[in-house]
This record gives sequence, structure tokens and C-alpha cells, in this order.
Amino acid sequence: MRIWSLPWIRILWTQRLAAAGGLVKVSTPSDRTRPTARAGPTISYSCDVELFWWAVALVVMAIGIIGTVLPVFPGTTVILAAAILHRCMLGPEKSISWWTIGGLMLLTLLSYAIDFAGGVFGARKFGATRWGLWGALLGAIVGIFFSIPGLLIGPVIGAIAGELIGGKRLVDAGRAGWGTLLGNLAALLGKLAIAFAMVCWFLVAAPTPF
Repeated sequence: MRIWSLPWIRILWTQRLAAAGGLVKVSTPSDRTRPTARAGPTISYSCDVELFWWAVALVVMAIGIIGTVLPVFPGTTVILAAAILHRCMLGPEKSISWWTIGGLMLLTLLSYAIDFAGGVFGARKFGATRWGLWGALLGAIVGIFFSIPGLLIGPVIGAIAGELIGGKRLVDAGRAGWGTLLGNLAALLGKLAIAFAMVCWFLVAAPTPF
């Protein structure tokens, strides 16, 4: 039996080096050819992507504010969609939390409630009877299916039609319709204030990319 064969010699030399505290580092071809990772381009790419989604969110929110004033887009819904998009694209570390999105959802629902009830309270303020109030309410419900213009014009037509059905003169019915229109304008101002509040909340809650 050959004790001093080559494998035993390697084991003995390894044990002596370990006892002496020596460190042996064997380089492999994979170590010699492995490229060094560069962090610079990755960080730059990450910043570019973050700035891109910030720009997209701000542009969409600006469109939402315009849609609040002009009956073209559901303004607060567009602003909420921009915030959700920002959160989904950048994640929790670089965007708002889901609690903030929940608060923005409540403000969106509040804006629709104000828009829905503005015409009814305006008609009541100008002396509309229950016929006019019910007409304004039904007009608002029907107007939902015709987007924002329907929400503005529907309650006015409903209030006038309700007063006429209730036996009021055209002048009284027109007064109720005028009150409904003023209530809708007041609701529009309230929605605009909510839209700006949503944008400001988003800007305060989201970490800045700079």
C-alpha cells in the first residue's frame, strides 16, 4: 500500500498551510474572465425611468384639472388614475402609499357627490317645490349616463320639467332651473378645489425624484 501517494501529499500540505495561517486563493478561468459590474449606467437608467413616470403623472393630472373645468374628461377620476399609475410603475419606495390612494379615492367620490347634489340644493334655494327637486334629482341620475355635460344640463332640465308637471308657471319653473344651474356652478367650483387638493396631496406624499 503506497501511503505517500500524490493525494496524501496534497492533503498534508493543505493541513500545514492551514495550521500556519496561510490563505490559499485559487483563481479559476471564470474569475479571470468575469466582467466587473458598473453601477453608473444602472443608476442613470433608474433616474431616467423615474423622471419619465413623474412627467407622465403630472401631465395626466394637468389634463384632469382641465377636465374638471371643461366638461370633457372626468377630472378627479383622471387625477386618481394618474396617482395609481405612478404607484404601480415606481413602487412603494418611490411613490405614494396605498393609504394615500385610498384618501384620493374618497376625495374622488366626494367630488361626484357634490356634483350630484349641487343642482338639487340650488333648486331648493330658489324656491323649487318637491316636483322641481325630484325633477332635478332624476335629471342628475339620467345625466350620469351622458358624462359631465349630462350632469350639468340634466338637473336643470329635470327641475324645469318637474315644476311644469307640478302645475307651476313657466316663470317659476325657469326660476327653479336657474337655481339648479347656479348650484351646478357652485358644485363645479367645489370639484375644482377638490382636484387641486388631490394634486397637492400627491405632491406632498410622493418622494421627490431629485
